[in-house]
Amino acid sequence: MNAFGKKNGGSGLRQGARPNFGVAKPMKGGSSKSAPKDEAAEPAPAESSSPAPSSASRGSGAASEALARLAERANAVASAPAESTGFEGSVHKIKEQVLPRLLERVDPEAAATLTKEELSEEFRPIITEVLAELKITLNRREQFALEKVLIDELLGFGPLEELLSDPDVSDIMVNGPDQTYVERKGKLELSTIRFRDEQHLFQIAQRIVNMVGRRVDQTTPLADARLKDGSRVNVIVPPLSLRGTAISIRKFSEKPITLDMLKGFGSMSDAMCTALKIAGASRMNVVISGGTGSGKTTMLNAMSKMIDPGERVLTIEDAAELRLQQPHWLPLETRPPNLEGQGAITIGDLVKNALRMRPDRIILGEIRGSECFDLLAAMNTGHDGSMCTLHANSPRECLGRMENMILMGDIKIPKEAISRQIAESVDLIVQVKRLRDGSRRTTNITEVIGMEGDVIVTQELFKFEYLDETEDGEIIGEYASSGLRPYTLEKARMFGFDQAYLEACL
Repeated sequence: MNAFGKKNGGSGLRQGARPNFGVAKPMKGGSSKSAPKDEAAEPAPAESSSPAPSSASRGSGAASEALARLAERANAVASAPAESTGFEGSVHKIKEQVLPRLLERVDPEAAATLTKEELSEEFRPIITEVLAELKITLNRREQFALEKVLIDELLGFGPLEELLSDPDVSDIMVNGPDQTYVERKGKLELSTIRFRDEQHLFQIAQRIVNMVGRRVDQTTPLADARLKDGSRVNVIVPPLSLRGTAISIRKFSEKPITLDMLKGFGSMSDAMCTALKIAGASRMNVVISGGTGSGKTTMLNAMSKMIDPGERVLTIEDAAELRLQQPHWLPLETRPPNLEGQGAITIGDLVKNALRMRPDRIILGEIRGSECFDLLAAMNTGHDGSMCTLHANSPRECLGRMENMILMGDIKIPKEAISRQIAESVDLIVQVKRLRDGSRRTTNITEVIGMEGDVIVTQELFKFEYLDETEDGEIIGEYASSGLRPYTLEKARMFGFDQAYLEACL
């Protein structure tokens, strides 16, 4: 399973003018694919005496189908929460009866010192005793499942353990104790897991954030954390969350993803893959832009594979989630303020300190505020090859957001000077998007050339162009090269990649 959808295909389809809104269902009425010339020259069969529908009637059919889909969505009724059924449902019902009696016989502090395997051995006779008291008879399979559920409840993350161990799940979104959604292959679906009540869910949330030395309560209702496998966790609790504690978990692949793997997933073309490899190896300053869940961090991790093993790399993040594939890599993480509001260490503080740690490259997980200026200063003061991610819808909006983030700080610099600093520091902007069929695509690779007046000038090297969609709603498109000579060719020449870079872009 991969999170980038199926491999792209069907480049021979037309670039049709069909609407982009709505769910990912094909609009058959609007299809007007051109037939090959040899087929078009053949006479029509005798049976088909009726004239072919005109383009106006085909367009009218597409519009009618689109309006019907809108009416169906407007009249849709919200579905009831899913219930656990069958074997899993029965095990969870038995767990609710066994757990209170089990806790009466177990010392929680002593249990916390044991591993899951040791605890399972200790629990087995106690569980058998409790089941006998409740007059519940289980077979061997049900008893093993019950042991796992109970141990997950005491040492793990309760019902979340089932989803965390599922390799097909890439995102987990808990919206209170009674509703949990998961993402599989880019599509959201309702899960059957439930929490006992709000207190149970809140305890699980506290267990997660306490693992990384943070806290979450009514005085600090927001928290970012990470799991042992590097998965990113965000927790928000009442009174800010009105439906109870909300937990959002972004899981990461256990196997490191490379640019070649992204190409295989259909996220980019062969020429784009080559260009990004050269950009990473030639120490170009890269900004990866995109929306939530579009694959920015995955792209950054993949590009980091091209960094020379002899370079010293520092990463700076709010909650450490980058997993670089280099031997000389030092991750740094911010620190929130304590109960008295003191002792906070921000991304800006870490960037300034990183400059004193002899880095070759500085990589920021995500920039959200005035630390953008510190990153630009690092890019422009001998730390070529620095990278970061930020949220933006297009390369042009990415530049505007960088200007705005610097202006959000207390830096007294005119806007024109800020724009010039960005133009002189950033080499490439890589735009990634999650399309409506769930696939992640690299939609733009854009160079930042310089300034023309007070405007930052850019040049697009590659672009993803939408063509059509299949019967299953899978989007089909092609990755087009602009055929322009890259402005960053001089940096590639310094590392001996100029000819390969030029051929990839042309």
